[in-house]
Amino acid sequence: TWGGEERRNKEACYASLSRDYPYAVWCFNCSPLSLPFAPGSDARMARACPVLARPLVFLLVLGSTAWVGPKIGAAGLSGEQKPNVVLILTDDQDIYLGGMTPLKKTNALIAEMGLTFSNAYVPSALCCPSRASILTGKYPHNHHVVNNTLEGNCSSKSWQKMQEPYTFPALLKSECGYQTFFAGKYLNEYGAEDAGGLGHVPLGWSFWYALEKNSKYYNYTLSVNGKARRHGMNYSMDYLTDVLTNMSLDFLEYKSSFEPFFMMIATPAPHSPWIAAPQYKKSFENVSAPRNNNFNIHGKDKHWLIRQAKTPMTNSSIQFLDDAFRKRWQTLLSVDDLIEKLVKKLQFQRELDNTYIFYTSDNGFHTGQFSLPIDKRQLYEFDIKVPLLVRGPGIKPNMTNKMLVVNIDLGPTILDIAGYDLNKTQMDGMSLLPLLRGEINKTWRSDVLIEYQGEGHNSSDPTCPALGPGVTHCFPDCVCEDAYNNTYACVRTLSSKWNLQYCEFDDREVFVEVYNLTADPH
Repeated sequence: TWGGEERRNKEACYASLSRDYPYAVWCFNCSPLSLPFAPGSDARMARACPVLARPLVFLLVLGSTAWVGPKIGAAGLSGEQKPNVVLILTDDQDIYLGGMTPLKKTNALIAEMGLTFSNAYVPSALCCPSRASILTGKYPHNHHVVNNTLEGNCSSKSWQKMQEPYTFPALLKSECGYQTFFAGKYLNEYGAEDAGGLGHVPLGWSFWYALEKNSKYYNYTLSVNGKARRHGMNYSMDYLTDVLTNMSLDFLEYKSSFEPFFMMIATPAPHSPWIAAPQYKKSFENVSAPRNNNFNIHGKDKHWLIRQAKTPMTNSSIQFLDDAFRKRWQTLLSVDDLIEKLVKKLQFQRELDNTYIFYTSDNGFHTGQFSLPIDKRQLYEFDIKVPLLVRGPGIKPNMTNKMLVVNIDLGPTILDIAGYDLNKTQMDGMSLLPLLRGEINKTWRSDVLIEYQGEGHNSSDPTCPALGPGVTHCFPDCVCEDAYNNTYACVRTLSSKWNLQYCEFDDREVFVEVYNLTADPH
C-alpha cells in the first residue's frame, strides 16, 4: 500500500510486481503511456491499468484477488459511467469560405450523425485569445489574454497563476473524476523560457503532449508530460497531425476503463506553413479561393487598416492566396483521417455511444476579402465565424441549430455533461446541453461580444517601412494585416428580428462600423 511517491518509486514498484507476480494483472496510479508497455503480448496488461488520481494497487494472482485502496465510485462498478468527451480543435479553419468542404468523413461521422451549429462564433478572431476563451469559458476581457504575445498574456506566468487552475479541464480532473488527455497546439507562447519552458504542465491534465509555441508540421518539439521530445522531417514518424492521431489512439487503447475521459486534440491544420501529407499534396489542384462579393474589392468606409489594402490586388498576391487556399484544404485531409480513425476506435471499444465529440476551430480566416491577402484578426464574419459540430448521447442525427453560440460555451457544456454544478464557476458562457438535446430555449441569448487588441512592431515593419511603426503582418506589396490600433469591441446581434453588428475602434479616429447583415451579408 503506497501512494504519493515519486516516479522512481513507482517504477521500482512496477519492477517488484513484475518479479513477484509474473502472472498478475496489476495497475497503479501512473501514466500507462510512460511505462514500458508494448503492443501485443503486453497489451492485455496495459488495458487493465487504469490511470487513477488516487493511490491504488489491484492484483489478480492465479485466481485470488487482493484489493488495496479506496473504493471506486458506484458508476465505475455498475458500468453507469459518466459520458466521455472528445474536443477536436483545428487552427484557423473558416466556415465562411467553405472550410468544411474537404472533410467528407468528418461531415459524415459527426455532422450527419449529430448537430451542426450554423451560427457559432469566437469572441476574438485570433488563436491565443480564442483558445484561452475555450479553456476558461470567459471573454478575453475577463481572462486577459488579448493577443498572441507573452506581453498580451498568452501562456504568461500571470495566465498560469490566475487562469489555468480554473479551466474546465482542471475542474473535470479534480472535481468530476475524469482522466484528461491533451495533444497538439496549446497556446502560441507555450514553452517560452520566460514562462516556465516545456517543463510547465498546466493543472488539469493527466496526459500532456503539447506543441512548443505555434503550429508546425515537421521540425517541432513536444512537451511530453513536461519532458522535451524533438521531432524531425520523417513523414512516418514526425508529421504532426498523424503523430497526434497515433497518440490519441494509444490513449484510448491504454486508458483507464474505470473512469470517464476527456480528450482535447488540437491539430496544426489548416494553419501555415500549410504542409500536406505526401499523399495529399496533389489534391484540389483545380481549386482556388472563392470569388465572392467581397473578394478583391476596396474596403471603403471601413477602418483605416482595411482601407490601406491595395485594390485591385496584384496577380502575385492572388496567386499566393489561391495557393494558400489549396494547401489549407490539403492539410485538412489528414484531420479527416484522424476523425475517421478516432470514431472507429471508439466504436471498436464500444465507447462511441457514450461519447460526445465536438469539432470546432479557434478562428476563421480570409483569402482576399476586402483585398486583404490572408490572415484572421478582423471583425468580419469570415474571421469570427467557425464550424461547430457535435455528436453524442441524446443528439438526433443530421440536425442544425441556428441559435447564437460562442466558444466560451464549450467549457460550461462539457462541465454540464460531467455533472458539475455550473453555479460554482465564474464562466461567461452558457451550457449548450439543452440545445444538444433538442430543447427549445426561448430565453437564449441574442448578443455576443467580439473583441480584439491589435499587435504591432515598435519600429517599422521591414516589409513595409513606408507605413512607419505600429503595424505588423505586412506583405511585400505593403498591405498590412494588423496594427496596434486595430483594437475594437463589437456586439454581434442575432435574433428572429435582428441580424446586426456594431463595432467601436479604440483609436484617434473614434471609428464605428455598423452592419445590417441581412441586407449586407458581405
